[in-house]
Amino acid sequence: MAKTEARAGARLCRGLRDSEPRDSEPRSSPSGSRWVPPAHATREAVEREPCRGPRVTVLCRGAVSGPLQISPAAALDRISHPVLAALDFPRSGVTVVPWLWLPCSTGCRWCQAVHSSRDCDGLIVRSATKVTAEVLEAAERLKVVGRAGTGVDNVDVEAATRKGVLVMNTPTGNSLSAAELTCGMILCLARQIPQAAASMKEGKWDRKKYMGMELNGKTLAVLGLGRIGREVATRMQAFGMKTIGYDPIITPDVSATFGVEQLPLEQIWPRCDFITVHTPLLPSTTGLLNDSTFAKCRRGVQVVNCARGGIVDEGALLRALQSGQCGGAALDVFTQEPPKDRDLVNHPNVISCPHLGASTWEAQSRCGKEIAMQIVDMATGKGLTGVVNGQALSKAFAPQTKPWIALARALGTVLRTVGKQVQGSVQVCTLGTPLKEAGSYLTPAVAAGMLAGGTQEVTLVNATLLAQEAGLKVTTTHSDVAPEPDSSTGLVQVSLQGTPHQVTGTVQGSTPVLRQINGATCQQPAPLSSPLLLYRAKASDPSALATLTGLLSKAGAQLLSYHSSSSVAGEQWSIVGLSAPLSNLSELKPCVTEVFQLHLL
Repeated sequence: MAKTEARAGARLCRGLRDSEPRDSEPRSSPSGSRWVPPAHATREAVEREPCRGPRVTVLCRGAVSGPLQISPAAALDRISHPVLAALDFPRSGVTVVPWLWLPCSTGCRWCQAVHSSRDCDGLIVRSATKVTAEVLEAAERLKVVGRAGTGVDNVDVEAATRKGVLVMNTPTGNSLSAAELTCGMILCLARQIPQAAASMKEGKWDRKKYMGMELNGKTLAVLGLGRIGREVATRMQAFGMKTIGYDPIITPDVSATFGVEQLPLEQIWPRCDFITVHTPLLPSTTGLLNDSTFAKCRRGVQVVNCARGGIVDEGALLRALQSGQCGGAALDVFTQEPPKDRDLVNHPNVISCPHLGASTWEAQSRCGKEIAMQIVDMATGKGLTGVVNGQALSKAFAPQTKPWIALARALGTVLRTVGKQVQGSVQVCTLGTPLKEAGSYLTPAVAAGMLAGGTQEVTLVNATLLAQEAGLKVTTTHSDVAPEPDSSTGLVQVSLQGTPHQVTGTVQGSTPVLRQINGATCQQPAPLSSPLLLYRAKASDPSALATLTGLLSKAGAQLLSYHSSSSVAGEQWSIVGLSAPLSNLSELKPCVTEVFQLHLL
């Protein structure tokens, strides 16, 4: 049955690419019920303008919208059911069209749909869908995975990076919901509200059994002072709680502005009545609360974890609860979800929820809209936010940095070509104040240029990883001083260490140009545009240019630009822009010392 649905999905995908949906064509779910536009798709949001932008196909696990062109503010209002969706980008909106409705509870059929649909440029998921290396490999056209939420534990980020697939999340979308749940957990621990409510449902009236405590005057330790941690702190201060905390990134001066006194962890343990954790799950935070730290805490300390399972050592927590060292725990997350070992969940002093941190209508709507808009902005070149594995790409979308990234990539390709090697150490030197912060995105761009032309597509996302595996080390240095006439714009110099090979370039207007090659200075800056022909020949011999002209005439190609360098040891470089690449250079080779034909991306 699942294979049949997957094949049907693939056929439907192909069909939709060949025809645009019309509002007059009703769509139905497999059960036969007529599709009804969601309430948020108001008439004011609908734009009847035909799609004029590029088609970007997004495989989206969730109910999105119907066959309407809706404004970005209304796109992907919620994601709750498996749907295959295509997003088109007109001049002022986004078309969201459901492709196939798949009944799914475990995600298995969803994965089969991913495997069968190889035409996806983007993939949008929540936490239940696992984007494994196998799924990434099956989606051959995939360029971006959007996680409608904060954590990306369900995405194989390393495999995505290796393939050059960008991983994005919506780190702010569910912050308020997670913070409010945490506050609710603290209140429930203090007054044993869930236990008392369960007792009432059993017909009991145990007023004395559920004696609680006031929060006023108690000390709350907040471990992790990012968006959620600070929201929790400010809300619990309204209850009269004293808030202390720890964060390796947020400075004490910053945390003081929202009322949190930062202390070393060793000073936090003995001072707090309540502990709440709001850190990512990293090797340094795994088991942050363990047997040793519980032993340093006040007896009866209360613990809340609405962040990630594994930050609190569940075995240590159970032992602390059994001994009374921990007075109670409220858990929304577990190391294994759902937890198979029920000892912790069944403990009378434990309040547990099935990972509800982001489970509010507002958070779901907010995350859906945010990830949709992030993908729209990426596809239309407006910008890039929420990047998990390609921080260099966020700079690539700035208009002023795009030509510099193109330059760095072109210089990498030229250096690899004339140096005839990929392995080794490459030094990238940025010259001039405007490029002071450019190393972060120019380094992967140079690596991408060095590795271009292989069997695997190289992007700014995977360039650094693939360079390391290829034995290529790219490092960056900077100097504020750049020689004239490029002192106001800057220069990029790329050298292959231990060899005489070095290329230098800059940007004129928005065009990357070559300034120097192996010590020879271009008499005029040479545009680095594809296809490009480079050759080195005797400065006094004009036969190379005459031969090249004859080759171009035979091939029906044109010489678009010609630039030559200064003479070094009686030879000079020529940089030639062509209208089309030449298929045979055999007639030119006897006239030159060396010749290269380049395809620059």
